[in-house]
Amino acid sequence: MNQTPTHQALAPEYRLLVLLVSIGFFMQGLDTTIVNTALPAMAASLNEDPLQMHSVVVAYVLAVAACIPLSGWLADRFGVRNTYFSAIIIFTLASLGCGFSESLNELLFYRVLQGIGGALLLPVGRLAMLKVIPRTQFLSAMSLMSLAGLIGPLIGPTLGGWLVEVSTWHWIFLINLPMGLLGVLISFKAMPNVTEQNVPRFDFWGFILLVITMAGLSLGIENFAGPHLTLWWSIGLIVLSLATALWYAYHAHTHQNALFRSKLFRNRIYAVGILGNFFARLGGNAMPFLMPLMLQVAFGFEPFVTGLLMIPTVLGSLASKPIIRHLIQRFGYRHVLLVNTLLVGACIASFALNTADTPTWLRALHFFVFGMLNSLQFVSMNTLTLKDLPQQDASSGNSFLSMIMMVSMSIGVALAGTLVNVFTAYWGTDHIVMAFHNTLIVLGCINLITAAIFWHIPKDTVDE
Repeated sequence: MNQTPTHQALAPEYRLLVLLVSIGFFMQGLDTTIVNTALPAMAASLNEDPLQMHSVVVAYVLAVAACIPLSGWLADRFGVRNTYFSAIIIFTLASLGCGFSESLNELLFYRVLQGIGGALLLPVGRLAMLKVIPRTQFLSAMSLMSLAGLIGPLIGPTLGGWLVEVSTWHWIFLINLPMGLLGVLISFKAMPNVTEQNVPRFDFWGFILLVITMAGLSLGIENFAGPHLTLWWSIGLIVLSLATALWYAYHAHTHQNALFRSKLFRNRIYAVGILGNFFARLGGNAMPFLMPLMLQVAFGFEPFVTGLLMIPTVLGSLASKPIIRHLIQRFGYRHVLLVNTLLVGACIASFALNTADTPTWLRALHFFVFGMLNSLQFVSMNTLTLKDLPQQDASSGNSFLSMIMMVSMSIGVALAGTLVNVFTAYWGTDHIVMAFHNTLIVLGCINLITAAIFWHIPKDTVDE
C-alpha cells in the first residue's frame, strides 16, 4: 500500500526563504563565538584590562535573552517579513557601530543593539519558515538551515583569531556587513509578510520585570569584582533581581495575558528541565569565553592558534549527535543526564590540569571530549524539557527555554570573569594561571547542583 511520505525534499520556491533565514542564523552563530579569541587584542587597543572584557560578551547575550519574549509578538503584530527585515537592519548597523567603536562604553552600547537584532533573527526566521513552508517539507528546511548554525561557531574562533593577527579586531564586526546587506536585498523577495488577525496585548509590565531580573542578576555578578562599582552596589543589584523574579512569579500566576503563565511549571518534567538547563549551562557556556582567555593571557598563545584549538570542541559536538538518541532510548533520560552531568563537571574541572606545556594533541583531545559531553548534555536537556508540554503551551514553553539558555550563558560568562578577577586579586597577577585553574574547578563543581536537580527526573522517563 502506497503512503504519502512524512518528510519531503524542499521545493525550489522555498529555497530562497531558507537561504535568508540561514543568513540570519549564521550571523548570530558567528557573532556569539568570533569575539572570544579577539578579547585580549580588543583590550589592548581600548586600553582595558583583558580580565575585565567579559562585559563585551555579557552585553550581547543579555540583550538577546531580554528580547526573545518580544520576537513572537512583534512578528504576529507587524508581520514576519517586517520584523525580520528590521532585525537584519539593526544587527548590521550595530555591527558597523561596533567596528568603529573607540571606547569600551561605545562598544558595549552597540553590542546591546546587536543583541536586540540577534534576538529577533533566529526565532522570527524559524517562525516564518513554520508559517510558509508545508509541514511535510519543514524538516528538510530546518536541516539545511541548521548547517548555517553549525558553520558559524565552527569557524568563529579561528576566523576571529586570524582577523586580529592579519588586521585589527574591528573586522570581526565589519565582516557582518556583506552578509547583512545580502539579507536586506533578498528579504522582500523571499519572505511574505504573514501576520496574525487577533494579537493579544503585549505583557509590557511582565516584560519589564523579566528584563530587570535578568539584567540585575548578570550585572550584579559581573561587577562583583569590578573596579568601578562597590560591592554593595553589586549585592543590591542581585537582591533587586531576586525581588523582581518573585514579583514576576506572582504576575505570571495572576495575569491572564502574562508572557509565561505559571501553569507551565506545573509540568514536573518541564520545571526540572528548566532548572537543570539554567545550572548546567553556567559552566558549559562559560568555557568558549574562558578557554581562549586562558590560552592567550595565562599561556601566551597567539590568537589564531587559540582559535584553531577551539575547533575540536565543535567537532566533538558534531560527533556526538548520532549517538544521543540511542543513549536516551537505551538508558533513559534520568541515567543519561545524571552520569553525563557529572562527567561534564569533571571535564571542566580537569582543564585545571592544563599548562602552557601540555602537548597539542592532548589539548585537542581534551577539547574534543568536552565538546561531545557538552553537546550530549544540551540536546538531552532540551528534549527532556519540551517532551511532555501540551500543544497549547509548546510555543510559550520553547520561548522561555530559549530565554533561560541565553540568561544562563550571560550569567555563566559574568561568573567566570568575576571568579578569575577575585582569584587574581587574592593571589596576585604573578599567579594568574592558578586563578584560571581555580575558576575552572569552581565551574565544574556547579554541576553537582545540576546533578541534584536531575535526580528528580522520574526513573521511567524515556524518549518516545
